[in-house]
Amino acid sequence: MSKVTGKSEMIENVEFSPVDPSKVTERVRAVADQSIEKSKEIFSKLSSDAETAQTAVKSTFEMARTTGNELLVRTLAALQANAEAGFTHLEALVAVKSPSEFLELQAAFLRKQIENSAEHAKAIQALMLRACEDVSKPIKDAFEKAWEIRKAA
Repeated sequence: MSKVTGKSEMIENVEFSPVDPSKVTERVRAVADQSIEKSKEIFSKLSSDAETAQTAVKSTFEMARTTGNELLVRTLAALQANAEAGFTHLEALVAVKSPSEFLELQAAFLRKQIENSAEHAKAIQALMLRACEDVSKPIKDAFEKAWEIRKAA
């Protein structure tokens, strides 16, 4: 019989069952095995998610590079067209014989340049909108896939 006193409580006749060391070892081993299996599952999921994210980021950067190149090519084409139009206009101005002809040529040139600039701006805007959608699509798809997997789990 043992007595433990504390604050006005008393525990009497506490008996401890004998501990079998082989069962303790088995239980510890079982818990360790379960922990290892659970860690493997978690690592597998994390590894899969990391690979998915890496693929999405790689696709995003590839799409951004491709779109950037296309944008650069279109911009250079627009600049080249503007330069050629400017030289052609300059040649026409050299051949002018009267101030009224000069003003007509200048007004026509400016009108044409404004129209061309508006067309180039629309084309670049459309390209940029498409680029934003294309660049964000791999990340968006990966996120949605991960979200669906997590909801199902």
